[in-house]
Amino acid sequence: MAIDSKELEATMPATELDWTEDAKARMLNVPFFVRKSVVRGIETFAKEKNIELIDDDFVSRARQEREGDAIAKMQADKKAKAEANGGKATRRQFVNFAFYKLDPAFRRLPDEERDQGKREFLSLLEEYDGSDDMILLSYSTMGLRTDAELMLWRISYKLEDFQAMSTKMFRTGLGKYLTPTYSYFSQTKRSMYMDTFNPEHEEDRTHIIPGKAKYLFIYPFTKKREWYLLSQHARQGIMDEHIYIGNQYPSVKLNTTYSFGLDDNEFVVAFESDYPDDFLDLVMDLRETEGSKYTENDTPIFTCVAMALEDAVNSLGI
Repeated sequence: MAIDSKELEATMPATELDWTEDAKARMLNVPFFVRKSVVRGIETFAKEKNIELIDDDFVSRARQEREGDAIAKMQADKKAKAEANGGKATRRQFVNFAFYKLDPAFRRLPDEERDQGKREFLSLLEEYDGSDDMILLSYSTMGLRTDAELMLWRISYKLEDFQAMSTKMFRTGLGKYLTPTYSYFSQTKRSMYMDTFNPEHEEDRTHIIPGKAKYLFIYPFTKKREWYLLSQHARQGIMDEHIYIGNQYPSVKLNTTYSFGLDDNEFVVAFESDYPDDFLDLVMDLRETEGSKYTENDTPIFTCVAMALEDAVNSLGI
């Protein structure tokens, strides 16, 4: 008979050393899908220290020292990568998700004036699209929301690039009729949590290469303050479950950027996928994780359809 998930949650893996009941009880707080590897790691550490009985105090010591070793290794790896890169640290990107709504009055302008304004706007977008200083992608939200119709995803190493581009946009004939309805500003950085299931995801956090899927799902979110009062180890354990579920949906690519001190929210996440149903199922599964209870807010949520610049502008009905 198969063991169901509830039975697994209450199961202690087979051990090679003796464990006190307190130490075993503590292991049952570790997500069952990584519990075996955690127990093996603690026992390996105990053997290195010639410890035969594992109690609650030793578990604390083992986790702290192993966590310290992991941090030291991460710092050493970061230093090695910087040295291999000529001593330069990895550059972090600034990211902006800008949403706009078109004043219906633009659609009622004379054809010549409307076409001229549209040409000016497209010419400017194409100028930035062809620049080496910015990655620019365009998406339509027409018909999916009432408060946004066009979204520009902009990535640059200088935040001033977003300001300069926006100023020029609003000077065009079309731009004069655009109202910015939402704008999320963030930056890339290495995750504070390790993805033990797919370590390659770590590199994705520092350098975004977007635009490989038809749909983009965006939302800002903020954690409750109680989340940050947990120890780093406790948060990593909770995130292990979150990461494990995310890895069950390889058709959904996650781009996480950070807004601490830069904008009102703490994070902005952008999921790329060709399959909206996979993203819906992923979000539903994540709602059942322990980490979900530490979310303060995670709305609004935007479903965006990737389009070429001209197609995205045409989707405005002009």
